[in-house]
Amino acid sequence: MSQAIKLGDVSDIPIVNFAPFLDGSNKQAVADAMIQSFKNTGFVYLVNHSLPKDKVNEMFAWSKKFFALPIQTKMLAPHPSSGMYPRGYSPPGKEKASQHVYDANELEKLRVQAPDVKESFEVGREDDPMANIWLPDGVLPGFKEASLDFFWACREVQLTILRALSLGLHLDEDYLEKCHTVAENQLRLLHYPRYITVEKASEMRFLTSASSVPIEQIERHEVERIGAHSDFGSITLLLQDDAGGLEIEDHYNPGTFIAATPVEGAIIVNAGDFLMRWSNDMIKSTIHRVRAPPNKRAADGMAPERYSIPYFCSADFTRVVDCLPGTYSDDKPKKYEPISAYQYVMTRLNALYAS
Repeated sequence: MSQAIKLGDVSDIPIVNFAPFLDGSNKQAVADAMIQSFKNTGFVYLVNHSLPKDKVNEMFAWSKKFFALPIQTKMLAPHPSSGMYPRGYSPPGKEKASQHVYDANELEKLRVQAPDVKESFEVGREDDPMANIWLPDGVLPGFKEASLDFFWACREVQLTILRALSLGLHLDEDYLEKCHTVAENQLRLLHYPRYITVEKASEMRFLTSASSVPIEQIERHEVERIGAHSDFGSITLLLQDDAGGLEIEDHYNPGTFIAATPVEGAIIVNAGDFLMRWSNDMIKSTIHRVRAPPNKRAADGMAPERYSIPYFCSADFTRVVDCLPGTYSDDKPKKYEPISAYQYVMTRLNALYAS
């Protein structure tokens, strides 16, 4: 593969230069590199992706301003108790990432055994029947406008990536884009704080005061930053700071995780479970987690603070999809029945939140 397309890799995840797709100089090579990476690891780093660096930096700055607010203030925009309404603020311990666990009692056991010590704020499009939940006017002026502007900037990048993936799958370039005509997407701001001391995981509740998160508790799985899980839409775009901690499962050694180290200026793109199903399992939706990297251990033994911004993308909720053309044959029959994006995504969302 041309070095102009593949610029190296991190833990076997290729770094792909997206510029030749954007300028039309070598679309197919970029598309092929992305699909090959999705088949091998389910992840790819994209550089020169068209999302302006100053816009990314501005959104991270707004995220830090929001999470620096007192928790009582952030709770003025509370995430509803149902995971089927992914909007607003969730305090540490409220959400528990799980891998295909839907039983409410089992999920509650997981939350008690190893709660996720992160906080988040989630945004969708303003014209969605599922209304956004904002802070009251005047609490953080400009935050709403910046969040929505970034939501739509990510949307443009999403559509371009879908065109590339379509070419890589040897479909019409607009094939996947036509299945994503509505922005059924979710912008999430994530903060992994250095606080929240939990001597016993069973004592963790939604906390209102700042303390600390010793790395030893994360290493012993008494608490998690985000536990091992896979995403469940079509694709996810991820922007992360330089703190590190993201890890993906090694497909050749299940249960073994490798670091997805931050790459300057890159968006990480990964396939979700819905796209894996849609591709008849040709594309991988890889289990991943967030830990506390040992090389970033603070002098006091606490976990480093971390910020990230994932943008979760789903196909049109009204669309019922069957396996993609070219992903099945007489020798490789379809594994799945047709399903709507709404049915699939909402089942998974509802499994995340404590009632």
